[in-house]
Amino acid sequence: MNLKRYAIFAAALLLAACATLIGPREVNLPQEKLQASLERKFPMHQRALGVFEVELSHPRLDILPDSDRVALTFDLGVTPLLARQSWHGSMLVSGRLRVDSMRNAIYIADAHVDRFNVEGVDEGKQNQLASVANLLSDKVIRDMPVHTFRPEELRYAGVQFVLTGIDTRPGALVAKLQPAQ
Repeated sequence: MNLKRYAIFAAALLLAACATLIGPREVNLPQEKLQASLERKFPMHQRALGVFEVELSHPRLDILPDSDRVALTFDLGVTPLLARQSWHGSMLVSGRLRVDSMRNAIYIADAHVDRFNVEGVDEGKQNQLASVANLLSDKVIRDMPVHTFRPEELRYAGVQFVLTGIDTRPGALVAKLQPAQ
């Protein structure tokens, strides 16, 4: 009986020792993997200002390593609820990356609409629709993770890790992980 207790105690000590020997890690997230994850979340439908039905589709992710930012380009469809017409175009949104350790996810923060084009619309309507684009970018981008880690992706050699930071590199994001305390 005592031998069993010692074995359990030794195993616990070994795991604790491993946790202190294994330091911070970096996990490479290739752009192709991130792109595939984003594509599964679209098309996305939103109502804006109570009068526009907006569809965002075909997201295209660009990693901007020189500025530690990412950009998302969407195809855009806008339909006023009280009209029989619809407009199509594109929207480019960029922002810096932030991590949410509680959700094990990477999000875009401080999203900004860099380009907004709607085909066949005069300048006055284009300006009205630009306000819709700003609302959409704030609402949609804030709540949509670029990547979410599964619990097993944050375990290595029996040690649980916590997401602590994110960097950009050409063609990839690099997640920084620390052993959980």
